[in-house]
Amino acid sequence: MSTAPIERPYILHMFTPGAQMSPFDVNMAADAGYQIITPYCGVSLAQITGLTQDAIFSRGPKGVARTGIFIGGRDVLLAADMLDAAKAAMVKPFVVSVFADPSGSYTTAAALVACVEAALKKHHDTGLAGKKVLMLGGGGTVGRIAGVLCARAGAHVALASHRGRAAGDEAAAQTGARFGVELRGASFHNSADLQSELADTDVVMGVAAAGVEVMSAADLAAAPKLLVAADVNAVPPLGIAGVGVMDGGVALPGSVGGKAIALGALAIGNVKYQVQHRLLVQMREAAKPVYFGFDAAFDLARAVLAEA
Repeated sequence: MSTAPIERPYILHMFTPGAQMSPFDVNMAADAGYQIITPYCGVSLAQITGLTQDAIFSRGPKGVARTGIFIGGRDVLLAADMLDAAKAAMVKPFVVSVFADPSGSYTTAAALVACVEAALKKHHDTGLAGKKVLMLGGGGTVGRIAGVLCARAGAHVALASHRGRAAGDEAAAQTGARFGVELRGASFHNSADLQSELADTDVVMGVAAAGVEVMSAADLAAAPKLLVAADVNAVPPLGIAGVGVMDGGVALPGSVGGKAIALGALAIGNVKYQVQHRLLVQMREAAKPVYFGFDAAFDLARAVLAEA
């Protein structure tokens, strides 16, 4: 009696340095077609090589084609190091795909910057090159990566912290050194600090904690050059006054001269969702191993917007 060969399942090993893997990411992996999804929590950088090689050697060349690794957590610099370590741990022909997206920050930042870039082109016939970009909450997960993407596009980027200039300087120095871009620190500890920065800002991005207003209507009045205001906060109150969660490129009420364009959290989030889903599907379906970080996410976010 002959038996048909067993169809190998699609397995996704999910590594995080945190206490738990994000339920959002687990859901996304399931919806992308992974059949077995296993989180590994409290993972250190030193453990990545061992865990990666444990995942690749047990399935054979056909099995590794149906095996993937996802890297989560909340530290965008550590996630980049973990992605590099996992890639370096591969031993041909035992090579699997890896996707890093800590706290969804890589895909969210990619969607945010791509949406801002598209709005600048559509409404102002310009791009990010040469623009002054202010990240409100720039020391966080999304702000750091969005800052890197803007800097690579030629913008002058300030990572502003509500904890003051020293915290902004630290985030800018760490992130700039890790990814090879020039960033500066800034403060929005109080309205005076914020309005001083806004006086010469072309693009402002609200990337702070959810449910916190970081820029008021009075602050907006102090931004005469503002072209685009984008906010990733979907939890009331609004992060940037006047930017609604569904805004996808409408005029920002109260902006000086009425020229600023508003981009809200759900409009940006729709692009983020598509990017993360498509990258997970691409990883599962890839004929050869792929490695996805925020650069791949940004390229895909641009492509998603070009389809619209």
